[in-house]
Amino acid sequence: LQVPCAPSQPVASSESRRFTNKHSKKALKASLTLGILLGMFFVAWLPFFVTNVTQAVCGCVPAGFFDVLTWLGYCNSTMNPIIYPLFMRDFKRAMGKYLPCCRRSGEPRPSAISLSMKNSNSGPRAATSLKNVL
Repeated sequence: LQVPCAPSQPVASSESRRFTNKHSKKALKASLTLGILLGMFFVAWLPFFVTNVTQAVCGCVPAGFFDVLTWLGYCNSTMNPIIYPLFMRDFKRAMGKYLPCCRRSGEPRPSAISLSMKNSNSGPRAATSLKNVL
């Protein structure tokens, strides 16, 4: 008795290799962005938290030094809106769409009503009942 064997899958085509290559580049860029953001967060806030714990234990940290470390953390929060557009195309598009200083000439300005309609789930909908949901 012979069992028919399933045909083996063909070797990856050039299109699937391109697809894999494209996604690996996106994953690399995403991990790079995340690494930069987390690295900056730790560089900015870790000294503050270590100093904060040291201050609670021994009370030997000068007030001026503590203030400098606090402002270093605040500077990290200031850097995030600069870092995100540099590395994320979607964030850059959104900034350009809603901030007048970043909008390209010729792009229409979104009205408050259209923004409100987009953000709320209002508008025409199909009738929804519990029976349709389940």
